Amino acid sequence: MASHRPRKRFGQNFLRDRQVVERILCAADLDADDRVVEIGPGLGVLTDELLSRAGQVQVMEIDRDLIARLRQRQNPRLIIHEGDALRLAWESLLTQPPYKLVANLPYNISSQVLFRVLDHHALFSRLVLMFQKEVGDRLCADPGTGDYGILSVLCRLWFDIERVTNVKPGAFHPPPKVDSVVLAFTPLDNPRVEVSDEAFFRKIVKAAFAQRRKTLANALKSAGFEPDRIEEAFAHNQLDARIRGEVLNLEQFAGLANSLA
Repeated sequence: MASHRPRKRFGQNFLRDRQVVERILCAADLDADDRVVEIGPGLGVLTDELLSRAGQVQVMEIDRDLIARLRQRQNPRLIIHEGDALRLAWESLLTQPPYKLVANLPYNISSQVLFRVLDHHALFSRLVLMFQKEVGDRLCADPGTGDYGILSVLCRLWFDIERVTNVKPGAFHPPPKVDSVVLAFTPLDNPRVEVSDEAFFRKIVKAAFAQRRKTLANALKSAGFEPDRIEEAFAHNQLDARIRGEVLNLEQFAGLANSLA
């Protein structure tokens, strides 16, 4: 087939550095019994290596030209799901958990993919994912730092996260304008802290970071919470009324959400 021209609208930057591929595979710790999911397989450089080490590889790809290339492999252990990974019904496709999610994620959807992962965390035994370095820094950030945000808190509820390797633009075609990082996620058997209502907990965390310059109390008022309820929850959790959301750790967010719920 003719060479494939990367499409910016799909966030296509194809990984071509074999050393980076090997580091991803090492972090994924694959064996012949593993079932793997890959989002955005692109030209299949990583896909071929996954097939050589795992029992089954399911890929999610939106680009029809790349799907045609993947089908040329005619490998019965390669299952191709055509469509947008953010719209595909994961629970209907991934029916034999646990899976390992291993991917060079399209950068334009990487954060949204993580929210889907959080919705389906029970499906996965390990994740090894490539992000823009900026997103990776946010995921690993501590409270009180500029990078700390919504995903820093939400991912910490269900995963231990560690850096695998930093990746320079030259590892891709075409080279992105930013550095990248590979992160490994190890799921916890239980949430790190007790949350009575996870959807409500997410609502509180998102409200806290929606307007970072506001105090947490004012951010919660903007999200529709009654001042009396906020004051009572702050008192119960011994939080200063002038505090900003970006300084709360996971435990404090959980305590606040449980009180407000």
